[in-house]
Amino acid sequence: MRLFAAVLPPDEVTRELAAEIDRLGKLPGADGLRWTGRPGWHFTLAFYGEVDDAVVPELSARLERAAGRSEPFGLALRGGGQFGRGRALWAGAEGDLDALRLLAERSEAAARRAGVDMGEHRRYKPHLTIARSRDATDVRPYVAALADFTSSTWTVAELVLVRSNLPRSGEAGEQPRYEAVARWALGGAG
Repeated sequence: MRLFAAVLPPDEVTRELAAEIDRLGKLPGADGLRWTGRPGWHFTLAFYGEVDDAVVPELSARLERAAGRSEPFGLALRGGGQFGRGRALWAGAEGDLDALRLLAERSEAAARRAGVDMGEHRRYKPHLTIARSRDATDVRPYVAALADFTSSTWTVAELVLVRSNLPRSGEAGEQPRYEAVARWALGGAG
């Protein structure tokens, strides 16, 4: 199954982001972007790709230990940016980014120890994808519009293992479906 470890924002924060995206959707050219929906909003900590079912119990046990060693921390959505010449538009983060990066590192290390091929290590860049484009797109107006956006701060209290179900219909604009496979409380949050 296709898996990743993530931090999921609470409903209050996703409502705030939805209102901001409604505003962005009124900018010229917005209909040329594929906007992600609320079910897909998350901070990926470590992407595992296809993981053999036999490895999932070991991965889960190691992620549970990683969560237990990580204390809850404050986080908010803040500003935005892009990857790939406008192929991905994202909302950024503010708060205890060191704790978020540490949780990402622990999530990656858990997978490596469980035998998941993680490829080359990349420096973690906290982001929540809000839109994609198949082609290079000038998203500077959207990044500029996001500059003043800050959501409410919430306490990240759990690590979530998420299954990604890729679109199969072949219909334009179909989004992946995400399903929480397991959740673990951080440190003293349980």
